[in-house]
Amino acid sequence: MCGFVGYIDGGETQLMEPVLHAMADRIRHRGPDDADYYMDGEISLGFRRLSIIDLEGGRQPILNEDKSKVLMFNGEIYNYQSLREDLLKAGHVFTTKTDSEVLLHGFEEYGTDLLNKLRGMFAFIIWDKNTKTLFGARDYFGIKPFYYAKMQGTLMFGSEIKSFVEHPHFKRELNERALEGYLSFQYSPGYETFFKNVYKLPPAHYFFYKDGKMDMQRYWIPEFNAEEDKPLEYWVDEIEKTFDDSVNAHKIADVEVGSFLSSGVDSSYVACSADVDKTFTVGFDNGEKYNEISYAKELSELIPVKNYSKTITPEEFWGNFGKIQYHMDEPLADPSAVALYFVCNTASKYLKVVMSGEGADEIFGGYNIYKEPLAVPTYDKIPFPIRRFIGKVASHLPKKSGINFLIRRGKKLEDRFIGNAYMFTEEERKKLLKIKTDAPSPAEVVKPFYDRVKDKDPVTKMQFVDLNAWMVGDILLKADKMSMANSLEVRVPFLDKKIMELAERIPLKYRVNDENTKFAMRKAALRRMPEKWAGKKKLGFPVPTRVWLKEDKYYNIVKEKFTGEVAQKYFNTDMLVKLLDDHKNGKADNSRRVWTVYTFLVWYDQFFNDDILNGYAEHTDTKTA
Repeated sequence: MCGFVGYIDGGETQLMEPVLHAMADRIRHRGPDDADYYMDGEISLGFRRLSIIDLEGGRQPILNEDKSKVLMFNGEIYNYQSLREDLLKAGHVFTTKTDSEVLLHGFEEYGTDLLNKLRGMFAFIIWDKNTKTLFGARDYFGIKPFYYAKMQGTLMFGSEIKSFVEHPHFKRELNERALEGYLSFQYSPGYETFFKNVYKLPPAHYFFYKDGKMDMQRYWIPEFNAEEDKPLEYWVDEIEKTFDDSVNAHKIADVEVGSFLSSGVDSSYVACSADVDKTFTVGFDNGEKYNEISYAKELSELIPVKNYSKTITPEEFWGNFGKIQYHMDEPLADPSAVALYFVCNTASKYLKVVMSGEGADEIFGGYNIYKEPLAVPTYDKIPFPIRRFIGKVASHLPKKSGINFLIRRGKKLEDRFIGNAYMFTEEERKKLLKIKTDAPSPAEVVKPFYDRVKDKDPVTKMQFVDLNAWMVGDILLKADKMSMANSLEVRVPFLDKKIMELAERIPLKYRVNDENTKFAMRKAALRRMPEKWAGKKKLGFPVPTRVWLKEDKYYNIVKEKFTGEVAQKYFNTDMLVKLLDDHKNGKADNSRRVWTVYTFLVWYDQFFNDDILNGYAEHTDTKTA
């Protein structure tokens, strides 16, 4: 688990070693154990290593036998040992015992077909010195990040955008289109980023870059095809067997592996199945609603394993928020990202690798909102034009649960569901912003995903949208960035290709029903833990921001941002202050909307205030290969 940077240009900066070293130093947190570099006059590559497998021999960049190809890789390949055996039989010569080198020889042997043979999380590049071609790929789900930018004839690429700021050709400009989209999603959706002309390589895609041109292809996509002829017990057995296999694969390491543990079924199932010695939990000192530590400690005693916990103070939460947004690269308004930062920080004091429960909700149908299409099915028998009229009338009434039902069911699924967060509608965000952009509407952003599953039921459609948008832009972004900020590797055994292949076959009634979400998965978990955990309603990670924003101290911190120079440049600040005041005075729960704007303003300072940005520059040894 590591981080890498690289660039290709016309030669102007190819011999500027300090540039390459400074770029790699910016992401030292991803790999504090080692650094190495490669420059051949055409391409410059820098690598930071967190040693997990082949601790002594696994340095990167790695070259093949005749030194014509060079690899840099971030991630873990869990089936690398069997792939290595096949490649040895085919005549390839290995110089290390790493999973990294399997990618290099595997690409020589199989080309792009290699990707569908892999089981793991990955972002990697291979440079072919003879053909002057760069190949790059990202894993199926988007667990590991990959960014690229082309500026002034230079292609920059790497694990984090912040490394690009050290290159003299990088132009730091805010992408205002991303800001508008973010106000709806709470993250930047799609391929664009908050930096103009900087892009994300999408999950399950690869590219070839040659002669200044990039050719990109998707190589895998989940396909839901339910099998209705099998009983519940069959699916529970299959989930248990497949999950155990995935957990065992995800434990492959030359260092100790631990596990996160909250009160929910996902991390509990991981902890109960993984046979680890240490679990890690955080909570807040704002009552039981915001503190899962007692649940985690109780389950840890039952397993039994050692549980390490931390209670996050409001001062720690607010005091570290700027640094957290810097590490995120792009603003992410999910308050649970802060909690994740602290649980990663706690775990990093004891080990380098932990397992976590991300992905279970998207794959097995875990979010409470997935039950919405199943509620009051008779209402859908009313002709849609009538429901739409009722919804428009209801939108002018005081917001209550029944009213919200009428509003939402007065819209088509494709218009009302863009993922687990929907902060500002297109109309609201245009009123809030001073700037004008041509950003696509929320519905336009998710339309390609809906189009892929237009013949499926509403819940499957929602899962597919979340797998391709919400999970990538929020869940996996924060998992990678918050763990690597603390030099910790997070492994996600639910996000395994074999588990996805199983989940695609499970009928809707065993994913989501009147009784619960993740129905079949919870039955499998019940074989490992009491109902108190296996059946517990989905909570997310509760964070007391709505409470804090009513306190003068934190209200004033946010108000200062909402009336500051940056806010005045981009927003109608009187509307921001009204959102904040209405929340403080109990007129509406605006905490998530307030937090979305506040997060952007804090993030903006980290990257566009030179004093703050330069203060983050990390310097370390610059040993040259």
